[in-house]
Amino acid sequence: MRAMRHIGSAAFVLGLFVLVFGGLPWHVLTTDDPPVPVWLQAAVFCFLGGILVVLLTVAVEQKMSKVTMAHEPPPADAPEDGMLLLNSDQVPGRPIAGVLGLVQGHTVFAIWLGKDLSALVRLVLGGELTEYTEMMGRARAAATNRMIAAARHLGADAVINVRYMTTSVVGTAAELLVYGTAVTLDR
Repeated sequence: MRAMRHIGSAAFVLGLFVLVFGGLPWHVLTTDDPPVPVWLQAAVFCFLGGILVVLLTVAVEQKMSKVTMAHEPPPADAPEDGMLLLNSDQVPGRPIAGVLGLVQGHTVFAIWLGKDLSALVRLVLGGELTEYTEMMGRARAAATNRMIAAARHLGADAVINVRYMTTSVVGTAAELLVYGTAVTLDR
């Protein structure tokens, strides 16, 4: 289903760009009423067909996700490199030996127009906007990895008081900032 949705999204974007950057100039430059060229007809069919394919695949995915949602394991958000991240100001059972300072990581992510179309269809049909969920998950991982790299550079054992912030930048682009206090722990 996902591959079909991507094909539909690509057809939509291709048709849209050909219509806007080819069809409109062609229409403006021709003064009489010649027959519509084949390439412009194909662009219209790509545009409309892409919308139809995306609409159908999103509807089918929603039907399938209702069945599988109950059996889905929770996501693993723990960093794999061993850096301890906490949203509290203490590490249970480990005294803090030193505070190294504020560390942060941030990124700005966006999705391409085809995925944006899929998300707009989901707004009409309802359900989770998986395109944006995936985008924000990738943004969170990138920002967290950058914060961990900054903490490692300072020689930290852990980052405490970890906080995440998001901001809309423009359109569907979102900035994600993660910050916390890098600390060393008593052995």
